[in-house]
Amino acid sequence: MVTAVETLAKLERRVTLTVSLDEVRTEVEKRLKVRARSAKAPGFRQGKVPMKMVAAQYGYQVESEVLNDKVGRAFSVVAEENQLRVAGYPRIEPKANSGAAEGTIAFDANFEVYPELVIGDLAGADVEKTVTAVSDAEIDKTIEILRKQRVHYHTKGEKGEHGDGGAPISANGDRATVDFVGTIDGVEFAGGKAEGYAFVLGEGSMLPEFEAATLGLKVGESKVFPLSFPAEYHGKDVAGKTAEFTITLKKLDWAHLPEVDADFAQSLGVEDGSIEKMREDIRANLTREVSGRAKAKTKDSVMDALLKVATLDVPKVLVEQDIERLVEMTRQDMAQRGMNAKDMPFPPELFAAQAERRVRLGLILADLVKANNLQATADQVKAQVEEFAQSYEDPQQVLKYYFSDRQRLGEVEALVLEENVVNYVLGKAKVTEKVVAFEELMGNTAQA
Repeated sequence: MVTAVETLAKLERRVTLTVSLDEVRTEVEKRLKVRARSAKAPGFRQGKVPMKMVAAQYGYQVESEVLNDKVGRAFSVVAEENQLRVAGYPRIEPKANSGAAEGTIAFDANFEVYPELVIGDLAGADVEKTVTAVSDAEIDKTIEILRKQRVHYHTKGEKGEHGDGGAPISANGDRATVDFVGTIDGVEFAGGKAEGYAFVLGEGSMLPEFEAATLGLKVGESKVFPLSFPAEYHGKDVAGKTAEFTITLKKLDWAHLPEVDADFAQSLGVEDGSIEKMREDIRANLTREVSGRAKAKTKDSVMDALLKVATLDVPKVLVEQDIERLVEMTRQDMAQRGMNAKDMPFPPELFAAQAERRVRLGLILADLVKANNLQATADQVKAQVEEFAQSYEDPQQVLKYYFSDRQRLGEVEALVLEENVVNYVLGKAKVTEKVVAFEELMGNTAQA
């Protein structure tokens, strides 16, 4: 038995549900009899435990289960009869001073419904489509990075099959091995002393004053110099202070980069050692990476545009649920990084804005997909998985990885669905191409 649905706020509703106590008692007795068939107790054979003992042991639990079932069914009926689109789960509470009919018990079900959603004219939405070119210059830079990843060192000044590396004086690009000791007001400090410490000059792994003092030294030479630690230096004991360092160059190696030849190409997986094929492979990989990043930036612009043209209220319960998901995702991410975040408190407000945006976009996308038939097709999902597989040595293994797990495939379907929405909006909105430099897109500049 139910009462009329009350509107408490824009999305908040309440309904009173009443349950017959006779029906509850009948169902409890029925379930206890079933439970008695397998019940065990000291001094009794299985299934021969007296009903009073079974009721004493399981009665409260079974009664709670029955009440939950009865109330749940009653709520489902009222939701269906009133065509309510319930968001999340209702909050069920016993109704105080309910005035319910004798022989019944009443509950209040407080819940939220999905909002009415209005999406404005997409023709007036402004969207930036990111465009980035992959030129020969990017391929050349990538090859240089790959060469540096395969660098090997030789003692500077000693002749070998690759030469001597020039005069045995430290310069940028050399690997210097040093002994050093630092003092502040004549006293050594923690972390200020090392022997046989190696670093590559010019890579910025040491403070600028330290590198500058090392440049130009020969093996065996020493130098004394002042070094001012930045105020924001990670070592709090020395941050903002000036130390005096003594440095001695113990060993000096020069960097030999491999030639861009057939052997180099083969080391990158090009079986015949073709330089042209190597460059084609690098171009294909860069193009794939650029395409993915450019699409992501375009998608962000599309989502921002949708948030501006759509009008809707957001169910608080869905935001709360998403906050819980974000907290759990954060815990898992920290655990993967080796940090123990199991009992670490995460204030909900840290995730509130992100959760509300995610929920709002989820509702908008669901509406667009349903209204415009933008669901992911099997062919689209297959094509997306095959595209993923192209960047792996064994594409068949990648295909098997996705198609053998429904959850993984569902993640791909979600990506395709989002892409369908993006393409739909791009076909309706005012689109401006935004040319982004390769390095900026890849995050290699201060602008990125």
